[in-house]
This record gives sequence, structure tokens and C-alpha cells, in this order.
Amino acid sequence: MRTAAVIGGGASGMMAAITAAEAGARVILLEHKDRIGKKILSTGNGRCNFTNIHQEPICYHSEDPLFPWRVVSRFGARDAVSFFLQLGVYSKNRNGYLYPNSDQASAVLDALRMELRRLSVEIRTETHCSEIIPGKKGFRIHTDKGTVSADRVILCAGSRAAPSTGSDGSGYDLAKRLGHRMVPVLPALVQLKCGESFFKQIAGVRANGTVSIWADGECLARDTGEIQLTGYGISGIPVFQVSRYAAQALYEKKAVAAELDFMPDFTKEQMQAFLKARASARPGKSAEEFLIGLFHKKLSDLWVRLSGITRTKCAGKFTEEEIHKLCCLIKCFRVTVSGTNSFDQAQVCRGGIDTTEVDPETLESRLVPGLYFAGEILDVDGMCGGYNLQWAWSSGYVAGRNAAG
Repeated sequence: MRTAAVIGGGASGMMAAITAAEAGARVILLEHKDRIGKKILSTGNGRCNFTNIHQEPICYHSEDPLFPWRVVSRFGARDAVSFFLQLGVYSKNRNGYLYPNSDQASAVLDALRMELRRLSVEIRTETHCSEIIPGKKGFRIHTDKGTVSADRVILCAGSRAAPSTGSDGSGYDLAKRLGHRMVPVLPALVQLKCGESFFKQIAGVRANGTVSIWADGECLARDTGEIQLTGYGISGIPVFQVSRYAAQALYEKKAVAAELDFMPDFTKEQMQAFLKARASARPGKSAEEFLIGLFHKKLSDLWVRLSGITRTKCAGKFTEEEIHKLCCLIKCFRVTVSGTNSFDQAQVCRGGIDTTEVDPETLESRLVPGLYFAGEILDVDGMCGGYNLQWAWSSGYVAGRNAAG
């Protein structure tokens, strides 16, 4: 019987271990935290959005854009739903986002743990792996609790995102010692810090809008949804979706800006006409009162101040230039992006093991035969909405099945 050692007890590691054991391998799962699957408990705000019905290649990112889809196509969202149904987890559909019917992330983790136990997977927690040594007859894995021997190794040690859950980047070092190149690892699905001092005055505001990331005169990405304004900058799902592009541009030492459009359903011309009509309808309203009912008062007060309009000036006396300034602030509110929040706040990372050194059909290393990879340790990151967990299930399945032979 072939022995497969899985390093990392997160989502991809558990999936790899289950798949390899189901295929007939003896599996040893090594996890350096005190228990497996801790990160799953924080996904989907504690409800675990474990996949998404809407699947396209653009939902996954990598320096090799075709690589993720070649893996996901072999074990997709329907396969994940079927897999968890067999484990007892019935899914609930919220506009394509799938959750366990119980709305408990712990249900997904418990189901995986029960399956690992059913398949007699040996789980060793609080075991830190320091080196993987390939040889003619398999691998020796040095740990702080002795040496583990295996015919195959699946490295699923995660990224650097949310290190308190176990993803501390230690797997990168193991891969580099075996000759693998790293695509620079940066926070992704993370909040963005902005340089303007006025953010403290608008902290706590939530508004629907579009956020665009710009660098060197080029729009790198944009997304629409609820934008959250904080004391340090911007947050919310649309910000998370574009954050990887901001992180990369900042890493490349580019000047990065975020442009916020707080009325994305209007063109600039329509917004200008709308504001003119609003001023004509109630000419006696002061500038301070003009945008009440349209935007949060903290935002409207800021825009009036930045436009240079006196707060007591009546709307009926606004000049064409003043209305234009307000329109530009509403439609093209540009702020400087000075950084991202740390890996502690990031949901995933952009970057990781260079996928050109990994076979997408098997996820076996092209440099070290018998070594496989799965999960966030690879240079693959998905959008918000269950895609990163789907990547964990897909890559864990492909790596586990092939490692088992």
C-alpha cells in the first residue's frame, strides 16, 4: 500500500487526504496547529460559502491564467456539492453562493473530520515540518516530533493569509528548498489603506458604488457593490475583489489610486442634469441640506467642503462650475492607495509557487517527482464568493487522487 503524507490540515489538505485514502493509500496528515481546519470556521462570516454555482475561468487568477481552470474543470462546483452531500452536508443556494443548510461552517468541518476518521487517516497535530528530503525510495519529512517516511508528499500548507489560523507561509520555505520558484506573495481579498486625512470624518459610512483601481493612467480592475469607508481607507466586497491588483501595482512601486463612483447607474452627464434639476426644484435649500436623502450626511458634508461651496449658499444660486464639481466628486471620487492591510486581515494571497513548475493534470511537481501541491500555496487566488474554497476542493482532489496512484 502506498503511503501519502499530506502537509497542512486546511481545506485543501483535508480534501487531498480524503481523496488519497479513498483511492487506497495509507494517509498521514501533518498539521502544525492544535487542530485541523481552523480557517474553515471563519469563512462566509461563520457560515462557510463553500462554492459558487457560477464558474468561469475569470473567477480564478494566476500568472498562468489557464492553470486554475484546468484544475477546477476536473472537479467543479457540482462535484463539490455532490461530495458534501455524500458526507451529509445539504447545500443552500443564495443567488449562486452555496452554504450548508445549517448555516454553520462547523458543519462542513465536522463532516470532513468524520470522513477522515471513517477512512482511517492518521492525523498528527502540533507537528511542525522543517524539511522534505526526496530519495530513491520516497521521502523523509523532518518534523519536531521525529521523521516521517512516505512514498508521496502533498504540500498543502496554505499561504500567509490569516496566519492565526495556521497559514504562516512555512510551506513556501519547504518548496523553495526543493528548488521551486515563488511568485511574490502579497495580500489579496483585503482592505486598502488611503492617504487622505478626511477618511476619519467619513468612517462607518456604507454606500453602493463602483471602485476602480488605477496605476500609471491605466484602469487595472473595477467592481461594484457596497463600499465601506473606514478610518484608514476603503473596504467591502468590491474593494476585496480589486485589492490584488492594487497590491501588485504597489509592489511594483507604482502610484496607485482608487476611483469611487457613488452613482454607477448614472452617466456623468445624467448626474449633472439630475443635480441641476434637484437645485431648481428646491432652490431654497442650503448646500448643507442639498444632498440629504440622496447620500449619507457625512459624505455630502465632505463633498460640499471639498467643492468649495459655502455651506449656507442656496441651491438656486449654485453656479454651473459648482454643480460640476459636486458631480465629479460623486462620480469620480479619486483617492490615493498607500497600501493594503496586513496578511492578518487578508482572506487569501496573490502569488505562491510558480505554476509553470507544476503539472496541471496531476499537480505533481515538474522538479521533484512524487511531490504534489494543492490549495493556496500555489499561485492561484479566486474572487470572493466561494471560489477559494472551490479551488481548495478541486486542487485537493486532483493532487490526492494522483498521489495515491
